[in-house]
Amino acid sequence: MRLPFVQVDAFADRPFAGNPAAVIPLAAWLDDALLQAIGAENNLSETAFLVPDASREADYELRWFTPRTEVMLCGHATLASGHVVLSGDPSLDRVRFRTRRAGVLDVARAGAGYELALPAWGPSPTPLPEIVAALGLADAVETLWHPARYAVIVLDSAAAVRALDPDFRRLAVLGDVLTIVTAPGTDSDIVTRAFAPGGGTDEDPVTGSAHAVIVPYWAKRLGRDHLTAHQASQRGGRLTCRLEGDRVVLGGTCVTVIEGSFLL
Repeated sequence: MRLPFVQVDAFADRPFAGNPAAVIPLAAWLDDALLQAIGAENNLSETAFLVPDASREADYELRWFTPRTEVMLCGHATLASGHVVLSGDPSLDRVRFRTRRAGVLDVARAGAGYELALPAWGPSPTPLPEIVAALGLADAVETLWHPARYAVIVLDSAAAVRALDPDFRRLAVLGDVLTIVTAPGTDSDIVTRAFAPGGGTDEDPVTGSAHAVIVPYWAKRLGRDHLTAHQASQRGGRLTCRLEGDRVVLGGTCVTVIEGSFLL
């Protein structure tokens, strides 16, 4: 079996930046174990699989797999999927994806890039002492939690976020949790790093879903709905963010870096 395969650097304006995602369009769903095996073989933060949506609620069904598990929501691989569809058909201005646990997601052209609308998953204050300890922190300004298993640790400076040296084994023991560490930025409104060793990725380069969680928090704290964000991973990535009711809209560009076939 020969499957079309595209690797895209999402939230990037050049190759080798942003967050790489594999996008594999399918005619029909394969067995879940095979989808997971493909995700493990690709060994990227996420592999996205697309199938035409027979329900007509959206254009495609969309699922995402890390090397270890299927995830509830993935922003960068959705942006990459939108890039693959829209760059393949210049007549289209937007594409809609129906997901299993995050509803219908929309990717639209916006200038030279795209805008991605995700659900606004605002977190609530919650003590997270085990995560704070695994990050090597004595304390934090705030700790918050969203039941989709997103932990938010707020620090007082961008320098503190960049200086983090987490104990990934201790974080992994806590399971498939995305730990988001964030603070006011220096050359952007907010700065962030994201860790998911329990899901197979020690540090995620640029995480769309993390911003679906933290933008409601920062919009309230800063008193405005339009923000700029920098994810301070080694690859790094920049996003525009705005809160629109129950949606967080992220802006960014994509670069295709590999096109070929996945052979089974």
